[in-house]
Amino acid sequence: MIVLFYVLIFIILLILCFSIRNINILITIICTILIGQIILSPKICIDGVISGAMLFFYKVFPSLFSFLVVSNIILFYDGVYIYSKLIGRFLCKPLRLPINCSFVLIISMLCGYPLGAKYACDLLERRLIDLPTCERLLNIASNASPLFVLGSVGISMFKNSTLGYILLLSNLLSCIAMGFLLKPEKIYIDNRPEKNHVYSNENIGKVIKSSIENAIKTCMSIGGFVIIFSVVNNILKNNFLFSSLIQWISKFTAFPGDIIEGFLLGIIEMTNGCNLISSSTASLNLKIIIVSFLFTFSGVSIISQVYSFTYRFKISMKKYILGKIFQGIICSILSFSIYNVFFNKLSASAFLPYYKIAGDSSSVFLLILVLIILPWLIFRTAKLFHIP
Repeated sequence: MIVLFYVLIFIILLILCFSIRNINILITIICTILIGQIILSPKICIDGVISGAMLFFYKVFPSLFSFLVVSNIILFYDGVYIYSKLIGRFLCKPLRLPINCSFVLIISMLCGYPLGAKYACDLLERRLIDLPTCERLLNIASNASPLFVLGSVGISMFKNSTLGYILLLSNLLSCIAMGFLLKPEKIYIDNRPEKNHVYSNENIGKVIKSSIENAIKTCMSIGGFVIIFSVVNNILKNNFLFSSLIQWISKFTAFPGDIIEGFLLGIIEMTNGCNLISSSTASLNLKIIIVSFLFTFSGVSIISQVYSFTYRFKISMKKYILGKIFQGIICSILSFSIYNVFFNKLSASAFLPYYKIAGDSSSVFLLILVLIILPWLIFRTAKLFHIP
């Protein structure tokens, strides 16, 4: 009965892809099919909702909510101006961004998706930056949370903190690379904050109330995306057609089925995909490449969260998605290169279910420091010798 239902779904989807051009009709039919899946297998959907809710309330909400409240308070009290005055030129000039973007860059580096997109759109809404700058900023201030990369991926999934630092470094360097590769429409030569700035004098109680309300609204929106895509992932993992598709691709490409499953599910939601890839039978090199791409691309779930902030403006999501694909490729190359150049000596233990990378923490920190300072030194040298 269920097999026939899946075959019917597959036939209907094929017909839809080749015949229907009206997106409203297509979405309605797909949602109708999902309702049929919920009726036929309610436990799968309920388990998906529960796992998504637990992921959000135990992993996402505790760190995100407090960060949002504090960041909103900073915005109310002219934090953009203060950050721009203190470190704007150091952060933004090498990336050819206006100094107002420094606050967004810091928020993105500290907290990751999707706060970079949220505060980039806030700057656009306040008319502190223009639309082309916001589109560039979305692809530059676009990195995974350091807590996710180090804690979840490095320590929890790969059982190795050194590898977590390598992945985090590659992710941040890929953002810097996007800043150099994406050409701005205009060059910001001297964009200093105005000297006679009038500071905000908002009531602290009103500011805290507004900040909490905004943080709750944002958190609930993000939580909804996490839960709905958890349901979609759970449906796919228990789907006959999806399993058949994985087997067919595995035979055609000679890739292991668990790698293909992890990659496809990671394209939808990166956490689940990274977890499946880390526990697969593939080589460590292949795992590093795929996982780096997945958490840098971010997945349909994060892209949908970004769109929930950008839909009010004429921001091209096609450019953003293409930029994320390109950034994912850059991060994969960087992770693979750094790992093989500096940490390619592995010692496998029969008693430990993971790889141990030869090297100590001091060498990792030194490498991170050198590679972060290097772009700034190159920029200053080019300026000294008047190199355009």
